[in-house]
Amino acid sequence: MSDSDRRSFLKRSVTAVSAMAVTGCAPGSEPGTRDLEGSDASTSTALPPTTLDAVGEVVLPAELPAQERQQVVSGFRAWLADFRPVVEQNHGYGTSEIDYGPPDPAPAYRAQLLALDLEAERRHGSDFASLPAEAREALLRRSLDGVAGDGMPDPLTAEHVALALMARYYDSSAALDRCYGVGIARYSCRGLSGLTDRPSPLESV
Repeated sequence: MSDSDRRSFLKRSVTAVSAMAVTGCAPGSEPGTRDLEGSDASTSTALPPTTLDAVGEVVLPAELPAQERQQVVSGFRAWLADFRPVVEQNHGYGTSEIDYGPPDPAPAYRAQLLALDLEAERRHGSDFASLPAEAREALLRRSLDGVAGDGMPDPLTAEHVALALMARYYDSSAALDRCYGVGIARYSCRGLSGLTDRPSPLESV
């Protein structure tokens, strides 16, 4: 994906995504689940790993080394596994109203990944991960076609797994460092002794 196309792609947000139910499959037999083992393959929230990896190859920056991109996807999967749905939020001083966080997005994300595999199979006779990058990009664009929106959504409330993966990465310290080419270490505590020091250039960006 070119830089201009990627910027256009990032501006999209999803307001509704149809969840395609998959029936008649034995646990672990769905497209994209060949890396799942044991009980994880039969849970309703387990994300098809090969399909998620293939999505990451399309939507994450092309200049990311393969190992770093894999770390981003693995970190996203771990973050989602630790997600606590509908958690009570801090409320403002002087008010008794209690707000709660969003529900667990994992079931919808799983359905979206399985839907990508089903569409890839029907259109190309192959699972999503086995398609060339151009074909995967076309299927992802189709899933977001006609959706209006500006800016990157909050990774906590992104309604499509591709957008959640991108939002999670671009909100990270590593993404900011790569953007400016220096080690800003946005979410770390550097201490008062280095407060006035300029961030060191990255070895490679």
